[in-house]
Amino acid sequence: MDIHQLFRTYQKDNNFSQYTPRELYEPIDYILSLGGKQIRPLLALMACQLFSKEVSAALPIASAVEIFHNFSLVHDDIMDESPIRRGQPSVHKKFNTNTAILSGDVMLVYAYEHLSKVAPALLPIILPIFNEVAIGVCEGQQMDVNFETQAIVSIPEYIRMIELKTSVLLYGAMKMGALVGGASIEDSELVGEFGRNMGIAFQMQDDWLDTFGAQAKVGKRIGGDIIQNKKTALVIKALELADEATQEELNQLLSSTPAPEGEEAKIERVTSIFKELGIPDEMKKIMAIYKDKAVHNLDLLNRSEAAKKPLYGFLDMLMEREH
Repeated sequence: MDIHQLFRTYQKDNNFSQYTPRELYEPIDYILSLGGKQIRPLLALMACQLFSKEVSAALPIASAVEIFHNFSLVHDDIMDESPIRRGQPSVHKKFNTNTAILSGDVMLVYAYEHLSKVAPALLPIILPIFNEVAIGVCEGQQMDVNFETQAIVSIPEYIRMIELKTSVLLYGAMKMGALVGGASIEDSELVGEFGRNMGIAFQMQDDWLDTFGAQAKVGKRIGGDIIQNKKTALVIKALELADEATQEELNQLLSSTPAPEGEEAKIERVTSIFKELGIPDEMKKIMAIYKDKAVHNLDLLNRSEAAKKPLYGFLDMLMEREH
């Protein structure tokens, strides 16, 4: 059984369908059933597999990070007023906001419930890592909110935000998975840093896809970040490169809230500015920097090339994705 099937079987055996009240647990079943790429649990299992054949030992960690990730999506969608998640209505739209908040809350508790199932000797090491990750995700989300009213955001500030909001969970998933597999602290840190740098490149790719991807493949509305006036890396880099007149136009566009019928025109114009300034290529340069850092982390790991090959391949797959 491959690790993806192993995780799906574990999920099926530990689902929420038998829990009551159903009004609380049905939204959890719903968000988890939408699938997603399940990158974080797979990376936890792959990190374990680098050091041990007993991959099932990392299943509680894989489940904990997947439940935590989906909990954060439920709450993020409420904060961002996002109507679509993975091509389907987001939880607060399908049910209601109060239910989504409460279901998200209990998901956080169940993430810790799964985490508690790791080997008792490892729990004192694993728990602080998970806590660091959970706090980091919340700090990153707050930074993202702060950027909405912050006049100027730099690329380093933005990278720090996505490091916390997105990549720290990949870091934690891989570091915890490696530790469960028997890795030393030093080796688990290298594996974790591979996840961190891959996560930054991954989020940059996500930002790129939000503007330049195909909606049918991405699973959410293209241009959503533009409509929400988010200061993504694309916007920050465009403001750095633009002349004064273009800066003024871009700032006006990204401080406006058009009626629904005017949203497409706004997306089209901002996207046009990005293309004129060469932003797609600038983004690819930044992504390449963090991909190379991730490769370097893995290069330093004292494991066989055959053992590391799946992770090199996973990194390439992420950076070539269209959704």
